[in-house]
Amino acid sequence: MSVLRSLSKWRKSLLLVPLTLAALSSAPVFAQPVVIVQQAPPPMRMEVMPGARPGYVWDQGHWRWQGRGYVWMPGHWQPVRYGARWKPGHWQARGPNWFWIEGHWVR
Repeated sequence: MSVLRSLSKWRKSLLLVPLTLAALSSAPVFAQPVVIVQQAPPPMRMEVMPGARPGYVWDQGHWRWQGRGYVWMPGHWQPVRYGARWKPGHWQARGPNWFWIEGHWVR
C-alpha cells in the first residue's frame, strides 16, 4: 500500500516538471516597455558612420522619446551575432500614434 502511495506522489511530481518547463519557456526573457507617442519624430539626422570594425555592426542613431520630447541618441557599435543580421530600431506610425520598434537581431 505504501509503495502505491509513493508511486502516486512521484507520478504527480513528474507531471509537474513538463508543465513548469512549458510555462517558463513561453515567458519572455525580458519585457520591452511600449513607447507610444502622439507627436511624430523629427527628421533623421545625417550621421557619418565610422570605418568598418571587425566583429561589430553599426547601429545608426535615432530619436528617443523622453517624457516631454525627443532626444537624439547617437549611433553605436553592436557586437555581431553570427548567423543573424541587425535590424535597426525605428518609429512606426499607426493611426495618429507613433510606436518605437526596438532594434533586434533577425535570423
